[in-house]
Amino acid sequence: MKQYDVIINGGGMVGATLGCLLAKQGKQVAVIEAFAAKPFSVKDDYDLRVSAISRASQNALIQAGAWDAIQSMRSCPYEAMDVWDAAGDGNVRFDAAELGEPDLGHIVENRIIQLAVAEALTTLESATLYQPNKLETFVMNENNVIITLDNGKQISSKLLVGADGANSQVRTLAGIDIKHDDYGQSGLVTIVKTEKPHEYTAWQRFQSTGPVAFLPLADGSSSIVWTLPSDLADYYCAIGKNEFKKALADALDHKLGKVTKVADRGAFPLRGSQANPYVLERIALVGDAAHTIHPLAGQGVNLGLKDAVELAKQLSGASIDLGSLKTLRRYERARRGDNLLTMRAMEGFRLLFGHSASPVKTVRNLGMNLFNQVPVVKNEVIRKAMGL
Repeated sequence: MKQYDVIINGGGMVGATLGCLLAKQGKQVAVIEAFAAKPFSVKDDYDLRVSAISRASQNALIQAGAWDAIQSMRSCPYEAMDVWDAAGDGNVRFDAAELGEPDLGHIVENRIIQLAVAEALTTLESATLYQPNKLETFVMNENNVIITLDNGKQISSKLLVGADGANSQVRTLAGIDIKHDDYGQSGLVTIVKTEKPHEYTAWQRFQSTGPVAFLPLADGSSSIVWTLPSDLADYYCAIGKNEFKKALADALDHKLGKVTKVADRGAFPLRGSQANPYVLERIALVGDAAHTIHPLAGQGVNLGLKDAVELAKQLSGASIDLGSLKTLRRYERARRGDNLLTMRAMEGFRLLFGHSASPVKTVRNLGMNLFNQVPVVKNEVIRKAMGL
C-alpha cells in the first residue's frame, strides 16, 4: 500500500492548487480526480462557468506554478467594476487606476484553471495524480486513513482532505453535518456578444429579482451570470434566442447596447452552506466541500483558494502527524470566520437589493452614491476584496 503524507479527494481548482502547494513543501501528496481532463484548444468555445480571480487567488496560483499556463491559454483582466441599482440612481464604480494597480482581477474559465493546476501538479516529483479515479470508501485507524479507490487499489495517509465540491463524498462518509440555505434562485449562465465594447469592465445591475453581471472576456465577448428566481431562470433558458437577447439587453439597461449573439444557456441552483465542523481527526474540508455562497460578488472560488493557502500554511509548520486535530483546528479557526462573514454579507446584499419598499430603495441609492464619493473608504474595500 502506497503511503502519502496527504491525500486530497478532488482535483478541481482548489484541490489541485492545494496539492501543488503541499508538494512544493516536499510533502508526498496524492490527488484523486474522478473526471478525465479535456485538452484545451484556442478554437474551443468559451466555457459557461467562469471565475473572477482576485489578486490573492492569482498569487496562490503563481505559488502553485499554474499562472503562466493560465495566461498561455486565455484569461481577461478587468480594469473596472460598475455596479448600479435598477430601482434608482445609486451607482458605485471601482477603478484599478485609482488604486495604482494594473487591474482588479482576471476573468478565467473554471476548466482552464483546473487544467493549469493539474498540469503543474504532474510536474512535481512528490505529487501523484490519480485520474480518472474515484474514492469509494475510507477507514481510519490510530495513525492513518486508508482509502479504497474505484479500481480496488488502496492508498493511505496521515490526512484526507475533501476538496470534492458541494456534494462532498468525504464530508458524507465522515458524517460531518452541513447546513443549507436555499435561496430559491438559479444562476443563468451564457456567453454573449454585444453592440458596444465591454471596456474591460465588469458590469453588474441589481434588480429586484437578482443581479445580472456581464464579465469581460478576451475576445470581446462577455460571460453572463444572471441571478433569477428558479422558475424565471428556467423560462429564460427555454425561450427563443431573439427574445432572450432582448430580455438580457433590457436587464442591463442597454449599457452595452444590443445583445447581438448568444451561446447555449444553462442554469444552476443557488444556495449557501456551511459544514460544521470543517475538520475532524485526520479529515479536513476545503472549498465548496466546506462552504458555498451566493455568486453575486464572485467570491466562491477565491474563498476556496484562501482555504488551500491557509491549510498549506498550517501543515507546513505541523509536527510529523499532519492529521492531528490540534493542527487542523488552527486551519478551521483561521478560515471559518472569513467564510461565514462573506456568506452573510452576500445574503445581506441579496435581501437589501431585493427589497421593493420605497424608503428602503431611497436609503439604498443614497448610500451607494455616498459610498462612491468617498474614495478612501471605497478603495480600501476593493483592496481588501482583491486580497491586497
